[in-house]
Amino acid sequence: MCGRYVSTRSPEDLVQLFRVTDWRPEETLAPNWNVAPTDDVWAVLERTPRDKKDTASVRRELRPLRWGLVPSWAKDTKIGSRMINARVETVHDKPAFRRAFVKRRCLLPADGFYEWQQVKAKDTGKARKQPYFIHPAEEQVMALAALYEYWRDPAVKQDDDPAAWLITCTILTTEATDAAGRVHPRMPLVLTPDHYGAWLDPHRQDPDELRALLTQPANGHLRARLVSTAVNSTSNNGPQLLDEITV
Repeated sequence: MCGRYVSTRSPEDLVQLFRVTDWRPEETLAPNWNVAPTDDVWAVLERTPRDKKDTASVRRELRPLRWGLVPSWAKDTKIGSRMINARVETVHDKPAFRRAFVKRRCLLPADGFYEWQQVKAKDTGKARKQPYFIHPAEEQVMALAALYEYWRDPAVKQDDDPAAWLITCTILTTEATDAAGRVHPRMPLVLTPDHYGAWLDPHRQDPDELRALLTQPANGHLRARLVSTAVNSTSNNGPQLLDEITV
């Protein structure tokens, strides 16, 4: 699974890296070294304006979304905390995800992600959770394959009120490879730049074609390093969380 990750790039950098054409400077997020479920996160997505249907009018946007997908049919938003991941093997079949898989795909920029191993403390022999930071060997940005969904708040009467709509997202996970596979059997699925356009294209809706884009994550070029158990608490944040430690 993917339950925590790092996203510290500025929106200005992300606009260039992902060739975004639509970003609202008033929408900002602080760098986050300990992104947790229900946090707001940067997402790259493509949408067609409501009054236009042609492919030429598609806009690539950078938007803040809430991590933890709330299906449109959910009675309330609490379900989102349990919908932070979608397995790539079954995402096209699951009721919570299958419509978003066809119509609403996005990318979540990340510097890397955390995973944990159960290890025994040398002094007490008790098991504890040891975090690792897993990141690209070349330190380039990771583009996590994700889905997004709209949820209409029934308590807000007007459709055109921004408070009426909550936009949430979930990260696709797959079998882990390379360094990640030595830490945990699952990992977020990372797309390469040559697949960004096809994955984001809202007019591409054939499930089999979309699944063909979801291949080996990051081409196996990942590294993992031990980091402090301070990561375990979502109240801790800052670049010091990425410092390598020895045990």
